[in-house]
Amino acid sequence: MKETVLDLLMFLFENYMEDEDRFPPQNERAGLQVKLLEAGFDHDEIEHAFEWLEGVLQQGSVGGAEHAQAFRVYSDEEQAALDVEARGFLMQLEQIGVLSPSARETVIERALALGEDEIDVERLKWVVLLVLFAKPGEEQAFAWMEDLVFEDAAVLH
Repeated sequence: MKETVLDLLMFLFENYMEDEDRFPPQNERAGLQVKLLEAGFDHDEIEHAFEWLEGVLQQGSVGGAEHAQAFRVYSDEEQAALDVEARGFLMQLEQIGVLSPSARETVIERALALGEDEIDVERLKWVVLLVLFAKPGEEQAFAWMEDLVFEDAAVLH
């Protein structure tokens, strides 16, 4: 099976970032790249994953006015990548306060940046987790999401 960028990001989080409070800084990435190559990941996928992480950090620093009553209309591209169940999951996370509107936008943008044709809810949970990990002030939402991701993973195994 060909590993995807999200698979690599999941591996990276579970093995190198789970006990950290931030993404690996630039000066640590060369060592991580060697470890990921040794683990069997492709060089291009590793580069794409690090670019993806940089995109999360850049999106995380962009702030805007939060509108609680805003209604989100998905583009055709977003609807193709995120099915009704995935979009409903995002809406639910926003309604219960796990995602702010700006975090939701970052999740959607980063989900599309993975370059996958379709992202199911289980994979979307990982995107949400990684985005919340990178956003300052989202520690409580991250902890809730981490419990959800790892609780679901335990049930699946």
